[in-house]
Amino acid sequence: MSLCRRIFALLPALLLAGSAVALAGVPDTADAARFPAYHKLGPDLAGSGQPTAEGLAELEALGFRTVVNLRTEGEGAAAERAAVEGQGLRYVSVPISRETFSLGDVAAVRKVLDEPGVGPVLLHCATANRVGAVWAVIQAQDGRSLEQAEAAGRAAGLHSAVWIEAVHRLLATPATAP
Repeated sequence: MSLCRRIFALLPALLLAGSAVALAGVPDTADAARFPAYHKLGPDLAGSGQPTAEGLAELEALGFRTVVNLRTEGEGAAAERAAVEGQGLRYVSVPISRETFSLGDVAAVRKVLDEPGVGPVLLHCATANRVGAVWAVIQAQDGRSLEQAEAAGRAAGLHSAVWIEAVHRLLATPATAP
């Protein structure tokens, strides 16, 4: 077989392999010791609690391109920024607390998630409660019922009564659209 025919014979397999890598998205699972409360929320989005230093160090190897941290500066966000950006990844801070959680916070997260080419994204906080709260509001804004949105939030880590109450407070606000 000539060299040209061999290349053409292998071309579909090479293209398929390249597509699989490009379309891999976020991992379905992650080491719970490094990424507590990890959940795949979509093809290019995962949520978790605070990754360990080892987890942060392997973000690029896992295929992530962006990290959105919902923790406040008082929770150590500055050190994380250096670890993430040191891998050439994008780092976005949207500090959220129970007292200040607002539709503006959800809009800031959604703005990042809606940017073309931003993913795969890891959205995290300390325990995944804030991740679940933000995710529940996004689901409601996308037309899900309160029950469906809350269930999606719980699946993403929402479990604290205080954060569930905060979600209900935001969803009772007339302007829940992004």
